[in-house]
Amino acid sequence: MNLIEKTKIWIVASRPKTLPAAFSPVIVGSALAHLSNSFKLTFAILALLVSLFIQIGTNFVNDLFDFRKGTDTKDRIGPERFLTTGIVTEKQVISAIIISFGIAFISGIILVLSSSWILLVVGILSILAGISYTAGPFPLAYNGLGDFFVFIFFGFVGTIGTFYVQTHFISELSILASIPVGALITNILVVNNYRDIEDDKLAKKRTLAVIFGRNFAKNQYAFLILISYLSLIYIYFIMDLKLTIFLSFLSLPNAISLIKQIYQIQGKQLNLTLAKTAQFSVLFSLLFAISFIL
Repeated sequence: MNLIEKTKIWIVASRPKTLPAAFSPVIVGSALAHLSNSFKLTFAILALLVSLFIQIGTNFVNDLFDFRKGTDTKDRIGPERFLTTGIVTEKQVISAIIISFGIAFISGIILVLSSSWILLVVGILSILAGISYTAGPFPLAYNGLGDFFVFIFFGFVGTIGTFYVQTHFISELSILASIPVGALITNILVVNNYRDIEDDKLAKKRTLAVIFGRNFAKNQYAFLILISYLSLIYIYFIMDLKLTIFLSFLSLPNAISLIKQIYQIQGKQLNLTLAKTAQFSVLFSLLFAISFIL
């Protein structure tokens, strides 16, 4: 196997269809920094590296421990996992985990040196949360806490953190803007858990979809999209911003289409919905960010 083939394997293993979500908090946080006349491109890029490689590292940890616990099998309806097929070994995945979190940590250290030691604590907690997502004595994803983890770390921590490293303060607007970002990224996990509900039941992986059922997962998905748009209205009135804040409503047709898919399809068809959900979170966030720049 040559270098190009090996590279392709690891790119696919990193779950590229979900990775656009790593951009959302950085895009919005940086736009808010621009609004405060504090945008710093270098810090934005470093924040993106932290967000991206924490997500990649978490994905690899998820693959490793789902494989060890028997959650991922050759019969899974989701995308193929290379540990299951034997294309990569556990040792190789562990190395990939160390490298991914290592890049995130080094990028974070540079930000810490330029801002505050508090970011070091936040960064370490983020990495530990990524590991404990499916590993450890109380894996978050196996105990109905995966959604909470994603909302907090990819919503609040990612958005506010990106804003903070560029401005050195936290604003009320950065907190409020984190809500739709976190909600839409969480929906990527909602689709994943809804699709895998039967496999997760067999593996005793107690996601919210397993605990509360299919209807809950579908309603949760629609609710998180609704919250995202309602957040814009709330932010407009509470922060007295310009009407450009509603620019993200241009993505509403995409939102309606995705909600219809969630209520109408199941199984492997949801693989495409998952990818489109990740793309939608970036589209919404990009429009949201442009509204602040304008």
